[in-house]
Amino acid sequence: MLASLYAASASARRAYYQGSGRQRRLAQPVVSVGNLRVGGTGKTPTVAHLARLLIEMGERPAILSRGYGRRSAPDGVVVVSDGRRMCADLDRSGDEPLMLARAVEGARVLVSRDRYLAGRLAETHLDATVHLLDDGFQHLTLARGTDLLIVGPDDLADARTLPAGRLREPLSAASRAHAVLVAADTEEQARTVAASLGVGDGFRLVRTAGTPQRLDAVRASAPIRGTAPVLAAAGIARPDRFFSELRAAGWDVREAVGFPDHHRYSREDAARLAERARKAGAKAIVTTEKDVVRLLPFRPMPSPVVWVPLDMRIEPAPAFRAWLAARLVAERGRGREGRA
Repeated sequence: MLASLYAASASARRAYYQGSGRQRRLAQPVVSVGNLRVGGTGKTPTVAHLARLLIEMGERPAILSRGYGRRSAPDGVVVVSDGRRMCADLDRSGDEPLMLARAVEGARVLVSRDRYLAGRLAETHLDATVHLLDDGFQHLTLARGTDLLIVGPDDLADARTLPAGRLREPLSAASRAHAVLVAADTEEQARTVAASLGVGDGFRLVRTAGTPQRLDAVRASAPIRGTAPVLAAAGIARPDRFFSELRAAGWDVREAVGFPDHHRYSREDAARLAERARKAGAKAIVTTEKDVVRLLPFRPMPSPVVWVPLDMRIEPAPAFRAWLAARLVAERGRGREGRA
């Protein structure tokens, strides 16, 4: 009963905004990346991939985030990066925006409860030519020309909404996306999933582990790999998946320590992790890119720390790039018609 009421409420909210002209529109194109499922599906690394792709295409992307988990959330807009330099710390930006600002050189990253306001600032003061919404599928107050929906196998296996299941909206909401990004083995499987959801275009989302990095030498390859014993720590939505991927990649994980998503580490946490690593015979602590930005204030750490970036790419790459370029051209054309 509660799940049915939740689903009906989510559907009514979407219809209220999308069917009545109540959405606000930015001057530049907006690309949203989101999902239906609660929890980690790789949205933020996918936004990073798209930002790099847009830069390669000659665009100046602005990433607009709500900055979930910030300790300080002032009114207005926090500029995390202006595309040239970092402008805010962890408390004012939140872990995911700070991670994006560090990961994508040249991207503007802005945080605000009001993403329209953030977008206007990016357009008028930071010369942004396109906007990326991180976790934007349910952010219905802002119009977008391209909605990308990440879909995983769990979404189709259990179609129940909260609180009985894990979906934020009914599965039927997927049909409002312009394309789905599917963690599939082949492009054909991705297209099949898209068709089953009533979406015309589907692309394959490929998840790979990047080159490990040292916390104290962020751009350097980590010397601790392979058979060296490590302690794994993660405060993300699905830490067990990270631990499993480490073991599958050959890491000798002596102990795995999970924290809630967006966990704010303390100096005591850092000391306890180092002590657990010592007792486990681990030579280093291995964590995620999202976690490492929350450990930066405690450098130098009492134990060596290695982080493994998560890289996402969309395949087939040439087809997706052409598809995205066409979407931007079409949205700009509609904008000119609206202003004529």
